[in-house]
Amino acid sequence: MRSLYDVPAPAKLNLFLHVTGRRADGYHLLQTVFTFIDLADRLHFTLRDDGSIVRATDVAGVAHDDDLIVRAARLLQQHAGPGSGARAGVTIEVDKHIPAGGGLGGASSDAASTLIALNRLWQCGLSREALQVLGLSLGADVPVFIFGQSAFAQGIGEALQPCPVPAASYVVLIPAISVSTATVFGYEDLTRDTKSIIMHDFAGHDIHLFGRNDLQAAACALFKPLSLIVSWLEAQGIQARMTGSGACFFMAFDTPELAQACRQRVESALASYPEVRQWVKQVVVCQGINRHPLYNWI
Repeated sequence: MRSLYDVPAPAKLNLFLHVTGRRADGYHLLQTVFTFIDLADRLHFTLRDDGSIVRATDVAGVAHDDDLIVRAARLLQQHAGPGSGARAGVTIEVDKHIPAGGGLGGASSDAASTLIALNRLWQCGLSREALQVLGLSLGADVPVFIFGQSAFAQGIGEALQPCPVPAASYVVLIPAISVSTATVFGYEDLTRDTKSIIMHDFAGHDIHLFGRNDLQAAACALFKPLSLIVSWLEAQGIQARMTGSGACFFMAFDTPELAQACRQRVESALASYPEVRQWVKQVVVCQGINRHPLYNWI
């Protein structure tokens, strides 16, 4: 096998996100439920024999050597199997569909799909657990994409338990701004003492209504267009929740038809509010995914 094309890297949603503390090293302790959606980047891998890791696609605002895709490939390269060639390398092309700075985990998902795909192409033979350890060194969100299932996550996001999520369709509102995760976590008034829970606490509840996103108030305070969007949605009678550290918001529905109706309602209403419309890049309908499309590749 010399190539793998059209490899998916799906986005994630945090159905709730509680900040329960902060470690001595500055990392925040979290509790969240992750699920995946069918909005996805697509990656293409072609083996090289010169040992080079080449990202052949320019990614706006991300230098080649800083890209998590490149860093993931270099991290895994030392584990390349003997059948992959003496100097295993790869050229990687990227079709980006997940917005950066949106809280959808695009860069982390790309890194995870890179580790999974190259584990195959380079015949590394690493287990899921070993790939998760490598992924954690790249970022706290990377392991869940390798774990490959909707999950209840604790710690800094690396302690994962399977947590199936009922089938749902999501309306995802994508603002025309990017949010810095570090800036949101550094906000001095961020709530960092939410009481810890166990999975039993939300068993039997509608997981889409449980808890809250502790980062939402901080993101809205720091990035005023987000506060404007939330206030406008509430005025329309629509309750939306932010995913991750922002900037994207989502609404959950039982059927695609209900989600499409909500999307049309939001887009129609936005036409009458140009002061809000300028901050909304896109409103899309996505389907929830309980299992990562590459789950069986490991």
